Amino acid sequence: MSNRIPDLILASQSASRRAMLEAAGVPFAAVAARVDEEAAKAALADLSPRDLADALAELKALKIARQVTGALVLGSDSLVALADGSRLDKPESREAAAAHLARMSGGTHELWSAAVIAENGTPVWRHVERARLFVRPLSPGFVESYLDAEWPAIAGCVGCFRIEGRGVQLFSRVEGSHFTILGMPLLPVLGYLRERGVMAG
Repeated sequence: MSNRIPDLILASQSASRRAMLEAAGVPFAAVAARVDEEAAKAALADLSPRDLADALAELKALKIARQVTGALVLGSDSLVALADGSRLDKPESREAAAAHLARMSGGTHELWSAAVIAENGTPVWRHVERARLFVRPLSPGFVESYLDAEWPAIAGCVGCFRIEGRGVQLFSRVEGSHFTILGMPLLPVLGYLRERGVMAG
């Protein structure tokens, strides 16, 4: 058996996930998985938000892991579930973003972030974390000024916010890991990468 330390591939072009790994000093390459998330969500619609995030993360990891050998492939996905159980997807327009923010206003929602690592076409590790976010009441004027500043940069963000930027203004309180809210359960990921020798123990 080879003792070679495996390379790490992030199956995503997500700026926030890349930034997390870079800031943590993780050596990796980023490759877009290019999966049809909408088709996958439709096929897996009966899953809970937690399990759907896990399934989508696995789908991304396996898409790349089946194309390369000898590397660890990290897939990650996040889902936002409102208190009534409905899910929010990435907004398709500024108007959709405003509607999402109106639904979130004054309420509490759950954000599920999943990470799956695959190797040689098979999942070898997975972890899912939940954060709870308490949205303060948002006035129409605030929503308009917020979107003036943040649209279209948040078009790719489930929940219409970047917690590391102006999105923090949406909330009165958050519970859970900051990394989970950013889109990946980073600390458990780092733990597994240390186990595998990708990072020093």
